[in-house]
Amino acid sequence: MLAKYFGVMAVVFLVLGLVTPTSWLWILGKVQGVSVLSVLLGVIMFGMGTTLDLKDFLVIFRRPRDIFLGALAQYTIMPFLAFALGTLFALEPGLTAGLVLLGACPGGTTSNVITYMSKGDLAYSVTMTSVSTLLSPVLTPALTFFLIGKEIAFDPVGMFLSILQIVILPVCLGLALKYFLPKAAAVATDYTPAVSSVTICLIIAGVVGASHKAIMDNLGVILAVVVLFNTLGYVLGLGVAKLCGLSWKKAVTLSVEVGMQNSGLATGLAKVHFASMPAAVVPGAIFSAWFTISGAVLAWACVNYLNPRFSEEGTEAVNVRKLAAD
Repeated sequence: MLAKYFGVMAVVFLVLGLVTPTSWLWILGKVQGVSVLSVLLGVIMFGMGTTLDLKDFLVIFRRPRDIFLGALAQYTIMPFLAFALGTLFALEPGLTAGLVLLGACPGGTTSNVITYMSKGDLAYSVTMTSVSTLLSPVLTPALTFFLIGKEIAFDPVGMFLSILQIVILPVCLGLALKYFLPKAAAVATDYTPAVSSVTICLIIAGVVGASHKAIMDNLGVILAVVVLFNTLGYVLGLGVAKLCGLSWKKAVTLSVEVGMQNSGLATGLAKVHFASMPAAVVPGAIFSAWFTISGAVLAWACVNYLNPRFSEEGTEAVNVRKLAAD
């Protein structure tokens, strides 16, 4: 039930982070030397692992071209779009770093939900999210370094190790639970959407609270950039899919996967690896709240307007009605 209202919750926690910033600083602290933020991210990724299945990865061998196209679009369109927008809007270094890092992150589980709501190709979505996540330890730090490494000092090797710890390890543990203890995993998956939703909201409140001044100083421009970033991601993803001859359902899926990034991971990495620039967490925090709203709107538009007009099934139904009328 909670996951159903994730978009509303994200906005509420963003506002709470702005209004009562000191109440959420514990999220970015440590308990017994362990980072609370890293644990929260690990919980989200573990939940993602329990929703996956080893047979999902067989899709890679059945249609490698589509998966390769998805990964290529994911890791080219958004990182370079982020860099272009940061340059065009002359964002300060911290905001640019956070935006590029956001663009270089893999897709998240929310994209699977939005694909399902949009009546896209869910198997394709899950496989794309999985593959982009597995590629992220190498491609996320490499692309970030390529685009901004000359201007902003950070440790790509350290980022690689961070992603292994807070992404790959928890996902593998979730997969292992589903493989060896399927009944326990089935119980877990009943709760993971709600737990993940609450966890992401806590992260939003924490990073917003810690970056209160940076957000208020840049709210107008960064909100405009994030909305443009997300919208162009949807449009360019759809355009690439149609140019490459994908079906409408796969095109919708690619649009969602390209336009939606793992913003929780982006904020966590920004906090650790761009610690000297508090503004670096702002793009990910704003994006977390915004993309749930835009995703819901996109799903509504697909179901009510776009799918009936452009999908193969919708076109066929229109043709049948025309023949019947004749």
